[in-house]
Amino acid sequence: MPLTPSPLVIAALDAGSNAIRAVVARASSATEIRELASARWAVRLGHNVFTRKRLDPRTMSRAVEAFLHFRSLLDRYKVDEYSAVATSAMREAANRDALISRIYREAGIELTAISAAEEARLVREAVFAVSVGRFSPKLILDLGGGSLEMSFLRGRKVDRGFALPLGTVRLMEQFNLAGPFTPEAYAALQGHIRSVLRSQLRGSPQLGRNAGVACGGNAEALARVAPGPRIAGFNTLNLRRLRAIQWEILRLDVEGRMDAFGVRRDRAEVMGVAAVLFTTLADVLGARHLIIPGVGVREGVLHELAAAHFGPASAHDERAEALRQQARRFAARMHSDAGHCEHVRRLAAQLFDQLAPLHEMASAQRVTLELGALLHDVGFAVNVRGHHKHGEYLVGHADIPGLSRHQQSVVACLVRYHAESMPEPHHRLYSSLAEADRTRVRQLAAILRIAVALDAGGTQVVRRVETKIQRKAILVRISATSENQVNLRELRRKAKFFESEFGIPLQFARVRRLQSANGVRRPAMLTGRSAA
Repeated sequence: MPLTPSPLVIAALDAGSNAIRAVVARASSATEIRELASARWAVRLGHNVFTRKRLDPRTMSRAVEAFLHFRSLLDRYKVDEYSAVATSAMREAANRDALISRIYREAGIELTAISAAEEARLVREAVFAVSVGRFSPKLILDLGGGSLEMSFLRGRKVDRGFALPLGTVRLMEQFNLAGPFTPEAYAALQGHIRSVLRSQLRGSPQLGRNAGVACGGNAEALARVAPGPRIAGFNTLNLRRLRAIQWEILRLDVEGRMDAFGVRRDRAEVMGVAAVLFTTLADVLGARHLIIPGVGVREGVLHELAAAHFGPASAHDERAEALRQQARRFAARMHSDAGHCEHVRRLAAQLFDQLAPLHEMASAQRVTLELGALLHDVGFAVNVRGHHKHGEYLVGHADIPGLSRHQQSVVACLVRYHAESMPEPHHRLYSSLAEADRTRVRQLAAILRIAVALDAGGTQVVRRVETKIQRKAILVRISATSENQVNLRELRRKAKFFESEFGIPLQFARVRRLQSANGVRRPAMLTGRSAA
């Protein structure tokens, strides 16, 4: 079997015109990217840039401080690869090179000012990654502090693209609109926005009921103020509702908006401008609502880094990640322990990949196993006692977009058999499956049961398992941050299902990390290895 590239820790930083945002994530494939940490620094790089074309000294010092914090994030999470990009304000600042040099000198971070086209492309990639199998966007908007990027789409192809000078910080400073709006100020701003939109968008299609997407912090904030119905699991911005309550935002000063809407100062200063822009866009494009996917440049950068390591995502990869996301959403609605379920999923996937020569299942079954891991505890929402049966019922009757009825039945069976219960002929759902599917359920459930036992206390101390298939046994080496919390007795008990199904015993061994004389950490086997 070809070797799969090992997971890596990646990070992305987006130095926007209103704020600097960073995210650290672990990538296990081109599409499987899980956030580890995020940070936001209210450094308004766009201050004075759009009116005077220069970054002022105070803003530059605050930016360097933010990058020093980013440096500490990279070091804390031992990041393998990162990318830091800057958008509209840095593109237009005449003295941007001075700041870029200072950031590199003081923080050791390479910052790149990207073009508007590249910024729009990264946002599109982020949206495509979360929308696959769920909806097809016809328009993607990215509203930042300095610009508004718009991409009209046909499938995944850009039919028409625009980068308009309609960013919130730019307009706020141009029209002096940090505080309450007067009717005259509102008319002047709306007239300017309408003029720019109509001159650039002449001949563009009306959006109507088609799926439009809005990215950026202002879109996310306004969707909480004027929410629409959830679409494909995402929040939406109800543009009619926003128009109805628009003056509730515009009449307030900054402190009033902070109190009324629970937003930060830098968001309160620009959210009035954003509201006028979105309602004017609704008029020009005939839009009723916008989907808010909660992604942007940072997520696009993460996908670029992951693709460079693992290779481009295939259609299968994208569908698989879409199914994982739907399973996570359903588990969240059932109040499952997301950290525990995600950890079990990772361990189950490791076991599946390493045991492939033994089980000989198609790679598509790995996704089925992962879904079972993500959903294995949903039955606790009904009752702790018999949660496995409740879980089977909930998953079997759940609305999980993209999941076929056949696969859903298999996943529901995995949820039932992940703990103690054994498949029996009188179990209705199990017996309804074809013989090949019943075999697959037993094999996948046997693997899942071990993965669940590896995190029995929900402590997530087991970081990795490594299996070695030998002639008379399978050796399972367990790397953990605290070896005392790995219950070998429980593992041996849970392994009996696996051994009966595959006809080979398992041997478990805990591995700890020893500090050598030269400071290099090396693995060492602990006592306690024994056959199940």
